[in-house]
Amino acid sequence: MCAAALDEYCGSVFWNASYLGRDDPDLPICVEQTILVWIPLGFMWLCAPWNLMPLCRRSQVNKKNWTKLYFCKQLVVILLFLTAIGGLTVTLVEDFGPNSSGEKSPAVYYTNPVLFAVTWILLLLCQEGLRRKERAVDSASLFIFWLLLVLCDIFTFQTLLREALRLGEVRDIPRFSLFYISFGLEVIALILSAVADIPRDAKELVKKVIFQSSLAVSCSSSMALKGYKKPLVQEDMWDLNEADNTTYISQRFNQHMMYELGLARIRLQKKLKNRLIKNQGKTVEDVPQSNGLGKGVSRDVLMMEKGTKDDDKKKKKEKKKKEKTDYPNSWLVNTISKTFKGILIESAFYKLVQDLLTFVSPQLLKLMISFTQDKSSYVWEGYLYAVLLLVVALLQSLTLQQYFQRCFVLGMKVRTALMAAVYKKALVMSNDNRKESTVGETVNLMSADAQRFNDVTNFIHLLWSCPLQIVVSIVFLWMELGPSTLAGLAVMVLLAPINGLLAAKARKIQVENMKFKDKRLKIMNEMLNGIKILKLFAWEPSFQTQVKDIREKELKVMKRFAYLTSVSTFIFTCAPALVSLVTFAVFVGVSSENILTPEKAFTSISLFNILRFPLAMLPMLIASIVQTTVSKKRLEKFLGGDDLDSDTVHSAVSITKGSFAWGKDSEPVLKDVSLDIKPGRLVAVVGAVGSGKSSLVSALLGELHSTDGFINIQGSLAFVPQQAWIQNATLRDNILFGSPYEDRRFQEVLEACALGPDLKLLSAGDMTEIGEKGINLSGGQKQRVSLARAAYSQADVFLLDDPLSAVDSHVGKHLFDKVIGPNGLLKNKTRILVTHGVSFLPYVDEVIVLVNGQVSEIGSYQSLRDNKGAFSEFLDTYMTPLTVTEDLEVIPESEDTQADYPPEDAVSFTLRRENSIRRSQRGNRSSVRSRKNSSLKPTEAVGEIKGQKLIEKETMETGQVKFSVFLQYLRAMGWGYAFWIFALYFIQNVAFIGQNLWLSDWTNDAAEYMNQTYPGWKRDTRIGVFGALGLAQGVFVFLGTLLLANASVNASRILHSRLLDNILRVPMLFFDTTPIGRVVNRFAKDIFTVDEAIPQSFRSWILCLLGVLGTLVVICLATPFFAIIIIPLAVVYFFVQRFYVAASRQLRRLDSVSRSPIYSHFGETVAGLSVIRAYNHQERFLKHNEETIDENLKSVYPWIVSNRWVAIRLEFLGNLVVFFSALFAVISRDSIDSGLVGLSISYALNVTQTLNWLVRMTSELETNIVAVERVSEYSKLENEAPWVTQNRPSENWPEEGRVQFEDYKVRYRPELELVLRGISCNIASKEKIGIVGRTGAGKSSLTNCLFRIIEAADGRILIDGLDISTIGLHDLRNRLTIIPQDPVLFSGTLRMNLDPFDKFSDEDLWRVLELSHLKDYVVGLKEGLQHEVAEGGENLSVGQRQLLCLARALLRKSRILILDEATAAVDLETDNLIQNTIRKEFSHCTVLTIAHRLHSIMDSSRVMVLDAGQIVEFDTPSNLLEKRGHFYSMAKDAGITQQTASAFF
Repeated sequence: MCAAALDEYCGSVFWNASYLGRDDPDLPICVEQTILVWIPLGFMWLCAPWNLMPLCRRSQVNKKNWTKLYFCKQLVVILLFLTAIGGLTVTLVEDFGPNSSGEKSPAVYYTNPVLFAVTWILLLLCQEGLRRKERAVDSASLFIFWLLLVLCDIFTFQTLLREALRLGEVRDIPRFSLFYISFGLEVIALILSAVADIPRDAKELVKKVIFQSSLAVSCSSSMALKGYKKPLVQEDMWDLNEADNTTYISQRFNQHMMYELGLARIRLQKKLKNRLIKNQGKTVEDVPQSNGLGKGVSRDVLMMEKGTKDDDKKKKKEKKKKEKTDYPNSWLVNTISKTFKGILIESAFYKLVQDLLTFVSPQLLKLMISFTQDKSSYVWEGYLYAVLLLVVALLQSLTLQQYFQRCFVLGMKVRTALMAAVYKKALVMSNDNRKESTVGETVNLMSADAQRFNDVTNFIHLLWSCPLQIVVSIVFLWMELGPSTLAGLAVMVLLAPINGLLAAKARKIQVENMKFKDKRLKIMNEMLNGIKILKLFAWEPSFQTQVKDIREKELKVMKRFAYLTSVSTFIFTCAPALVSLVTFAVFVGVSSENILTPEKAFTSISLFNILRFPLAMLPMLIASIVQTTVSKKRLEKFLGGDDLDSDTVHSAVSITKGSFAWGKDSEPVLKDVSLDIKPGRLVAVVGAVGSGKSSLVSALLGELHSTDGFINIQGSLAFVPQQAWIQNATLRDNILFGSPYEDRRFQEVLEACALGPDLKLLSAGDMTEIGEKGINLSGGQKQRVSLARAAYSQADVFLLDDPLSAVDSHVGKHLFDKVIGPNGLLKNKTRILVTHGVSFLPYVDEVIVLVNGQVSEIGSYQSLRDNKGAFSEFLDTYMTPLTVTEDLEVIPESEDTQADYPPEDAVSFTLRRENSIRRSQRGNRSSVRSRKNSSLKPTEAVGEIKGQKLIEKETMETGQVKFSVFLQYLRAMGWGYAFWIFALYFIQNVAFIGQNLWLSDWTNDAAEYMNQTYPGWKRDTRIGVFGALGLAQGVFVFLGTLLLANASVNASRILHSRLLDNILRVPMLFFDTTPIGRVVNRFAKDIFTVDEAIPQSFRSWILCLLGVLGTLVVICLATPFFAIIIIPLAVVYFFVQRFYVAASRQLRRLDSVSRSPIYSHFGETVAGLSVIRAYNHQERFLKHNEETIDENLKSVYPWIVSNRWVAIRLEFLGNLVVFFSALFAVISRDSIDSGLVGLSISYALNVTQTLNWLVRMTSELETNIVAVERVSEYSKLENEAPWVTQNRPSENWPEEGRVQFEDYKVRYRPELELVLRGISCNIASKEKIGIVGRTGAGKSSLTNCLFRIIEAADGRILIDGLDISTIGLHDLRNRLTIIPQDPVLFSGTLRMNLDPFDKFSDEDLWRVLELSHLKDYVVGLKEGLQHEVAEGGENLSVGQRQLLCLARALLRKSRILILDEATAAVDLETDNLIQNTIRKEFSHCTVLTIAHRLHSIMDSSRVMVLDAGQIVEFDTPSNLLEKRGHFYSMAKDAGITQQTASAFF
């Protein structure tokens, strides 16, 4: 009925099968005029409302966006509209014109032009709508419409052409002409619609939009091209979309997280309540309501003691269980899925389409094979199948890439959300939580765990897609082979648990491996942090062996892992051969009727190939999901933990009956403290080491857990910690700390904090970059910058935790006068000052004395003196030499008459820091590249001043990885290994091709024994050889992989030990100019790549390469014509590959370089948490973190896009290979047997993936091999002098301890000025020498020279007459002893910290601990000498660390002892103990003391006064005081006069 109506509508037959049943088939004209017109127009009409929406909004017409392209598009549509009108006119003229024949034209000639005319008007409006749409540059729907239209018109195109050629004339010239004109315009429109229409002012915006670029990700071509021409840099990266930046992602994630976490906390409450009721049998009413995490409840669970042993056991179990589950859990996955549900649904849709398309190819292959067998079928069928194979493959590629694009972006967004959440949490984390996770672990949450989530979300859809693929494959296989499919399936199913077992085992090994890795990195980290101590004590060998031992264990585990991998590779390689063998054997063996035909064999093989992927992926996916659950638990525990109580209500400061502990369950460190401090007062807190002074400050900051009482603080806080926290930023940024810059205030603060003179010496003034942890500032400078930050902040309450300990006494006095004291900058603010400096106490309003965590006395200085309590006893003991003299009155500068200096310069003189090392001048660009002559002229030029940058940007290799790097890796593996690995893999590939050729030959038996019985012997031979070749493949791959495992472990060992040996021998200067993170990165990320990634990508690369070559060989065997196509394909392939690899490699490098700042900023934040919280700057740091992550995302996004870019182009090439192999099979179907056709096409179907993999592997191998380059870069750094030389001193040198300097000069780097300018002096045996000088006079440099940390520029040092530059560094450093300025401890036992080489007995150790007043403390520890010291000695107070360093020195007992400001961090009592011990124990030694506190050197034999690198005075203290020179003025500042000094002598 319908067909008849259409016949009438068209005026011709709608359908007749005979049109196709001939050699030159065609579609009936009626189909072309109806169906093929309606499809594109219908699509257009459906999509129109979407494109017309912008026109409905009321908005100004934006004329700016009128581009040439827009006008061209509109013009083409107008012309098309005219052709439609033309068509209608032709029909009207024919029917009603003067020459009309009376016979009316069919309806179709009226309706089609009208339909088209309406559509073109609609299209004009749609294009205008698109132009008005915000940020839209092209429309996928319009592109698809034009594409459909052109495709449908092609049929009409060839019909009209063939008819004209057949008849030799054109029957209907007007319509013929109009059709071809409109067809030409449609093609032009198609091309125009594929180009993005970018208005000039939106160029920048559009760079952002590109990521969603509609079809072939064409826009990233511009970046690929740029990356090919020159190495990409961060500035080339595009900006991010609003929806892709960190702020947006993290806001959305946080909204969902708060909700889900709330639910999880409620669930936890219920669980704890139920457990409590069960345990106690109490009623619900008794359960305390708890906020958030059930603080009360969870403790009560553990508090029910029934006194029985059983109960104890139960409690232990309970505790374990509590630790496992007592945090809100199972909320993270929900949060992620809710945050990103849109992108999840989209990608699922694409995946589904792609999966279904996968199964079309084998069916087409089957039709193709039967076409070559059936010689009677029409040739056009073959061409149709070839084109269909191409179309299906193209569609599959496009959907697959869209799916991948979305999944990778999703993975990246998940990583971003988690990183931002972890950072945010770290800023508000309570102390309990902080205790549970070290800085390393938190950084790990950000890097490793977030990355795990990233990796899993990339492939999350495989969870449902794999089972779907398996089911569909089995259905199709059953249709081919019947029940014998089950045999093959059984083999696959049996192999799965074996793989699972191997995976579980491998995971166990991985966990073990990670343990060793963490351990090794922890030691490396500490070694690099304390490298100066290692060098001074010559301890490098001890730590080197520690690291090497761990490394050996790690390599052993790696080898086990590699062997396991090779077993699973063996199984994986044998699997396809085994499966097809079993299936075909059963199929042929079940009945003699079953003959293996090419259709059956090759369709089954391509289906088995599809099956391989889901079966291999499922166990891997499950394994990685299991790994991610571990990460999920860790993240949930961290993110769900308690926050800091921010409810410290802000009188200026009052504490009421407060007790405070570091954690919920630990002992209080402050007990029953009550304080009330009025606004604007200056309060000093004093007490012995460990009495709780710093804890009191922490409690005021809200960092401690309040077990009782409460705190009030009114107004904002500023905090100066005991160990200054300096950011890696400019000096100005460190002081401003986020406040706006006001020049006058800034200058006042600099002046008050005595930073003015330092700035003059810093090459770029306040814009000089300060290194990590303030590396290029002296201790005193760091402390002053920290104080300046507080002074600038204009807060109301200032907490100063001993800021004056690290500075010289006169600078301390200046800071007290100008900043802290009654006339200082902060005179009207509330100040709480923790101090050891007794001299300042008379000027404070109130003194708080702490003893053992309790307040023992409070009152003014005078009233406490009169009380004769603990405080006044303490003063009497330690102040005898220092009776507070009139001299100490704070003299206004102008009256302070000093003969030697102009008055105003008293302080600036002290601050000559110019020449000392790590200090500023280091700025002169430590990179080799830009060394211009260095002069210190004031720079006129604006812009970057030389020396402003201290830390160079990390050098990043650019361009192609040099071939020598590959050779270097192969050399490390061993040439023999490399040759055999390649040979074995090659033989395996030959076996694989042989097996398939054998199969193709086997299937041809079907034709030979068409109507005969298939002989048994032939069947057995076929199956036997097929199986043997399959097994051979497995064996060769197994052997190859085993060899590769051994070789790569070899390479790893060699590369790591070279790196380690070299880094320990690099001069100190290198560590001063290189952030530690950068060196650690070489040991962490790069060594990890060498260990794990390179061997794997190396193996995959060889297998892929051989696989591709094998495929091409097989196709050429089947259809020799194909060889012609190989060359152009190879050329195109090569160019795409080079293009991509250039951009991709550089993007990976940018990614890793831009990733380091995320972690270093995070590490810095965690280190300075208390400061950031005190100043309330969390928001600013969050913002900074988001920006840093965004910078990283800018290189990750293009990397994802570039992967899709190359994948689409390569898959297109692969699709062409399929197309041509099918095409040539059709062309030469008479001369080729169907077995070979099946073989070549099924091979070609596989090549798409392999080609893609080959490029990815090449790129990955190049990217990974960069690690070898980076490791070898640090293995070739210049070394310091050898540790041991031929010229060795005698065993007991130095016997006397005489030291002579002869015209000794030194500079830190060849291009810098001298630091010591010709020092000459003689120090006799057993002399005690005090070395003093203003900051920067060269005191520390002198000690560095004695240890040859820096080498002489001229002159020499003799010890006992031996020139120290002639002996090895270790011989020298082992015979000298130093107690350094910063007490550095390493994690490990106390014993290891004192005696890393195990040279001394326990008695010796106990003896030195007694002498250094630590014995009581160590005896009190459970493990005694085996007590574990935390990272950096965190679990000891600064004073105790200093005493441990004294114990180290006592152990060494060398003839020469150097004290470098050794008592800066201890209170007077401890200082006294140390001084007495040194006097007694080192009486027979030569002692050089660099002093801050002058009274500690008043009893020296002689005092050396240094200034600007020269000795200006050198005599006994009493003589120097009489001289009234430099020393006198310093003594006067410190309040020492001749009367008081006499007490010392």
